[in-house]
Amino acid sequence: MTKNNQDLKKLNISYPIIVEGKYDKQRILEVCDATVIATDGFGIFKKSEKLALLRKLSEKTPLIILTDSDGAGKVIRSHISSAVPKDRLIQLYIPQIAGKERRKSEPSAEGTLGVEGMERELLRELLLPFEDGDAAKRIKENPLSKLDFYEDGLSGAENSASRRDEIAALLGLPKGMSSNALLAALKILLTYEEYLALVEREI
Repeated sequence: MTKNNQDLKKLNISYPIIVEGKYDKQRILEVCDATVIATDGFGIFKKSEKLALLRKLSEKTPLIILTDSDGAGKVIRSHISSAVPKDRLIQLYIPQIAGKERRKSEPSAEGTLGVEGMERELLRELLLPFEDGDAAKRIKENPLSKLDFYEDGLSGAENSASRRDEIAALLGLPKGMSSNALLAALKILLTYEEYLALVEREI
């Protein structure tokens, strides 16, 4: 079936989307503009700060959780669901389709495709009900950028990491966040004006 130009446009999803790995993240970003957070597989069990970040973001916005439909994905989903209030999670599931991702030499233990192996059209249809033009537009149009971080000493300086930790502490975010991770979180949590006021308070 031929898709028209409207169908092929990327979706604007205002809710952060939680996936397992970087290839899942890449696949999701092929079909939508959104903040996508990877758990690094089972790495989330060792990183309490990532769960703390998800809990903090959930105070501001619901989170979409889209892990693989195999046993590992269910364990990761359950772990997140036990840490974040259930009414702040949107549980989405991909179908169990037999197959192997192209980059892998062997199929998964259960022989099914993960998020990265899903057809773009399927992922788009799965996320379509959660397109929120106004909220997504607000986040997308927030001019906060890496340049702001550089000019405000949150990146590129010797004390940038400690400066980011100071900002994170004020917002109840975990310490040790990278500049990219903190930037994505602040674009959700704050308006640009609120960010400027926060940075001025800390200078």
